[in-house]
Amino acid sequence: MHVAIVGAGWAGMAAAVTATQAGHHATVFEAARAVGGRARALNGTLPDGTPVVLDNGQHILIGAYSETLKLMRTVGVDPQQTLLRLPLTLLFPDGDGLALPDWPSPLDALAGIARAKGWTWADKGSLLRAATGWQLGGFACAPQTSVADLCRTLTPTVLATMIDPLCVSALNTPAARASGQVFLTVLRDSLFGGRGSSNLLLPRADLATLFPQAAADWLQAQGGVVQLGTRVEQISPQATGNGWRVNGQPFDAVLWATSSSNAAVTLMESAQAAPETIANAMQAWAATAQALQFEAIATVYTHAPNARLTQPMLALRSDSAYPAQFVFDRGQLGGPQGLLAFVVSASEGDRDTLQTQVLAQAQAQLGLALTPLQTVVEKRATFACTPGLVRPRQAIAPGLWACGDYVDGPYPATLEGAVRSGVAIADLYKTNYP
Repeated sequence: MHVAIVGAGWAGMAAAVTATQAGHHATVFEAARAVGGRARALNGTLPDGTPVVLDNGQHILIGAYSETLKLMRTVGVDPQQTLLRLPLTLLFPDGDGLALPDWPSPLDALAGIARAKGWTWADKGSLLRAATGWQLGGFACAPQTSVADLCRTLTPTVLATMIDPLCVSALNTPAARASGQVFLTVLRDSLFGGRGSSNLLLPRADLATLFPQAAADWLQAQGGVVQLGTRVEQISPQATGNGWRVNGQPFDAVLWATSSSNAAVTLMESAQAAPETIANAMQAWAATAQALQFEAIATVYTHAPNARLTQPMLALRSDSAYPAQFVFDRGQLGGPQGLLAFVVSASEGDRDTLQTQVLAQAQAQLGLALTPLQTVVEKRATFACTPGLVRPRQAIAPGLWACGDYVDGPYPATLEGAVRSGVAIADLYKTNYP
């Protein structure tokens, strides 16, 4: 088949690589001049004028990201070189928090809980009892259960130093309105998913290098096509009833891999010229996508010549005045010494206010006077992962599918969720084109 992929983010490039591996010819259309979508490289400058490569958001991977790691290797990226693997660590600047040893699962989690600093035995017991109950229950709960409901028996210390940081980092949604079922799925596949599944994988390279640019290079070496700076504003089914036209070019199938909002607008407009049965399917899908709500993520890049953290990543105590939940030492991750990235998940407020608050937080919690470099706010970084959320299906109409971190699936809006949606396209090929 000749397959069109609209969008060169992580989902789109995963779909393109998967299509090529299945023997199809892939053409990728990307409106921007660079690949990566919402996880891409940015150019920045240090205070002395030295150029530096940043990202449009600080991301982490974990050991359970099996499909992402597999595809990285496929396109020639060595995870051992580009990712720093560490046992799960949620330590705060004062040394309190959780640090798992490099042991088989679930012994690593049990040992980490037993050794957690700043936790009383009552704190540890409450988590062990809750975790045992989640496991005995098959990591399942009622659809409308929130993370806060799920964790109501935990002590305030465990909530503040483990559950809240894990929830907001994984689901980008505060625990009070985050899906308990999705959170349990994340815990099952990470903390209870086998040795190394809960490991932190911290990027030593920019996000474009980590996968999408390598995937684009690999794709073109296999005979595929990547068209940057090429916007697709409308698609139409071919008059014969088989296949689609994208920017006037005929294709056997189309994989829409842009953001959900972009996909919804384009498909709603394209439906106006489609036959009624196809138009109805496109409009119904677009309506589901338009109903999604979104959460922002802010990344505040700062610099101080001699700044160095005790860990490559530290958790921070956050509140309305000090909003960052994590800080990353990019100097320990292949970047220039003194470059720090503060992450504000589910962020609120304007860019200048967030930056001012984070600088004050760095002074109060890290004792560092930092110079701001660049603050990146992705206002629609992820969908709000709320209880009972109905997400758009991958199948839209015959020969027209969607992939992205927002399509129906068990995971929140993560890199792994995006990649898995692209890889899942292979099953749709086999079902529709045996």
